[in-house]
Amino acid sequence: MAPPDPTLGPDTDPGGAPVPTVFSPLWPGSEGLRPSPSRVGTERELLVGNLDWHRRTFELKCSGLPAGRLSERSVEPSRLSLHGLIRHLAGVERWWFQQQFLGEPVPGLYWSDEDPEQDTEDLSGDPAIALAVWRAECERSREIVAAHPSLDATGTNIVTGEPFSLRWLLMHLLAEYARHNGHADLLRERLDGATGL
Repeated sequence: MAPPDPTLGPDTDPGGAPVPTVFSPLWPGSEGLRPSPSRVGTERELLVGNLDWHRRTFELKCSGLPAGRLSERSVEPSRLSLHGLIRHLAGVERWWFQQQFLGEPVPGLYWSDEDPEQDTEDLSGDPAIALAVWRAECERSREIVAAHPSLDATGTNIVTGEPFSLRWLLMHLLAEYARHNGHADLLRERLDGATGL
């Protein structure tokens, strides 16, 4: 490795480009509550660590508000609310890990053929209970992943009959949470002005 170039200032990288010194702020109070996932781990460590980081990010976006405000639809004309997203993501966890990957005959959450949008539309329940259900579904999903050492383990899509790997499922859930964390960012900012990564 070459020695540092004394002609470069402290805010310049060896290629001559400015080095950033100001970064996007973190979510208030998130220090120590959401460990950064590894950037150099195994494939499994990267997938699982990043998915848990996104789950924790979502939980932080829902924290610190009076329960009733979680049900507010704050970004009109969208029908989304944080409460609805909590219900939706609890159902997503169960649908993909238990019903499809394992093929368990468990009932769907907040969904029926007669009322397929009830996860986001029916906000009559207690948001705290919905949050507890979501946490339990996440924990069950973690148990399922831990019980399958190979990312090549497969489940079957119960709609199409096509197989999918645990690797694909983890990537799919990462995309699902990334998308809904963006929704949660906007909803929360409109509720109380809170922002941050």
